[in-house]
Amino acid sequence: MILKGKAWKFGDDISTDLIAPGRLFHLRSNLPELAKHVLEDADPSFAQKVQKGDFVVGGKNFGLGSSREHAPTIIKLAGVSAVLAKSFARIFYRNSINVGLPVLICDTDKIDLGDQLEADLEKGKIKDLTKNIILDFTPLPGAMIKILNDGGLVEHIKKHGDFKID
Repeated sequence: MILKGKAWKFGDDISTDLIAPGRLFHLRSNLPELAKHVLEDADPSFAQKVQKGDFVVGGKNFGLGSSREHAPTIIKLAGVSAVLAKSFARIFYRNSINVGLPVLICDTDKIDLGDQLEADLEKGKIKDLTKNIILDFTPLPGAMIKILNDGGLVEHIKKHGDFKID
């Protein structure tokens, strides 16, 4: 599974409230509409400029805060192919896999806004095509790759009838 796109750089401690603003709580039953506001409190232009396949790149503790699935879901609905960060809040990490959004733990210091990236989920390599450097991350386990390929945990269970990972 190889993903390609542009980097959108954010800092440390990007909370679920920055991802899915609490003031827009009334939109939680209309996720496509909520996705039009994804990360707007961290970067007001992000939702309008992000393109299908792009990457969100964070620092430490990405996704801290509440455990709602809305945050990774609207990142995915906005067209983001994966989130890269030095570390993730545990519940955000798990929710991301459950909704089919790859989350990759790596050193993001050398990635800048606008860099063109290519991530190989099975090999654990991120190529920064702009800077001609390679960043390593722990490859995702086969079970996670299958869940992601199926579009998330619910879709995986619908497809296979239960949680079967061959």
